Amino acid sequence: MHIELKSQRNRSIFICLIATLAGVGVLLVHSASVTSWPSHFERIYLSRHLIFLAVGLAAVLVASKLSTEFWKKWAVALFYITLALLVLVLIPGIGHRVNGAQRWLRFGPVSFQPSELGKIAIPLFLASKFCHRDNVSISQRRLRFFCTTLLPLLAMFLLVFLQPDLGAVLFLILSSGLCLFLCGVSVRNLALPALAFAPLGAMTFLLKPYQLKRIEGFLASWSDWQNAPYQVKQSLLSLGEGGLAGSGLGRGIQKLSFLPEANTDFVFSVLGEEMGLLGTLGVLFLWIAVFLFGLKLIAQKPHRSFASVLSTTLLCQIVFQAFLNMAVVTALVPPKGIPHPFLSYGGSHLVVTFLAVGAILSLTRNETQTSTISHPNFQVARENLKSNAAF
Repeated sequence: MHIELKSQRNRSIFICLIATLAGVGVLLVHSASVTSWPSHFERIYLSRHLIFLAVGLAAVLVASKLSTEFWKKWAVALFYITLALLVLVLIPGIGHRVNGAQRWLRFGPVSFQPSELGKIAIPLFLASKFCHRDNVSISQRRLRFFCTTLLPLLAMFLLVFLQPDLGAVLFLILSSGLCLFLCGVSVRNLALPALAFAPLGAMTFLLKPYQLKRIEGFLASWSDWQNAPYQVKQSLLSLGEGGLAGSGLGRGIQKLSFLPEANTDFVFSVLGEEMGLLGTLGVLFLWIAVFLFGLKLIAQKPHRSFASVLSTTLLCQIVFQAFLNMAVVTALVPPKGIPHPFLSYGGSHLVVTFLAVGAILSLTRNETQTSTISHPNFQVARENLKSNAAF
């Protein structure tokens, strides 16, 4: 009984932490959407974000009620649905192109980015295939492994790369590696494919001039400030302007057409300017708390079980994306367009992140009571009670 109460407390705290981050995100999106020419557009951003937030909350409620068996049953189907959507994105006339990248499917006023769904589909797919498998080895049954697992996985990576979205590819590869490691795949079996594809990946990366320019700009941020990328300069200036306590919510200056992508990729910089070091550290501690309490929820599940592996992978993905975004805006890693979970202006990433949270809550739910009610002996006892009552 004590363990159940403790688990319920951890679950409630985890939900409250997510809700707090989502609430901070609403405030920041509204503030960061204001420009030097105030108009009704900031209200449009806020209203759209609230719509995405409502869809995300609905996704949490539905996903959290699903059983572990449901996720197992539909894991492979969801993976191939995502794969089909990624194919549709690349078809001219169907996929929607923005700034040279074809990553969206548009349905009237609504657009959707299928690569975001891959963040859930890939861990589901791998966990369903590898969990509770003895002696998991790539060297065994190589042809079957290649055809049923490795080939579809590489196909998804290739489709995302062709959009092009190298950052998303690297993120999905890291997520796949983490999931396989949690499933029990040895480091050697993970390292060999990585070493084999590393030269090809490096060559592809260097063949893109704008990607090489990003690396050069990132290095310049620490050696030659004048040659640093514009967005990095403005981001660091925003953080520096905030000081300890910030200028006050809604009173930031850098967002007024100086800081690019203020309500999406660089919303954390707006937070730093308007709420200062205290605000940024507060969000940092919120994410640390989300990670720790998420791990406490997962710890009650058997080691290397489907629920444990999948929920751990999803939790690490969400927290890693948040820390990666913070690293980008503070010039700790090369600039890459990556939204901050729950804080950035909503869309596909917000809904998918809420869906991942719902999956974590579903997979870590205590199903003891449910299993007891559905037990055959319980059903027999209930029928006996009914008979005695009738008699």
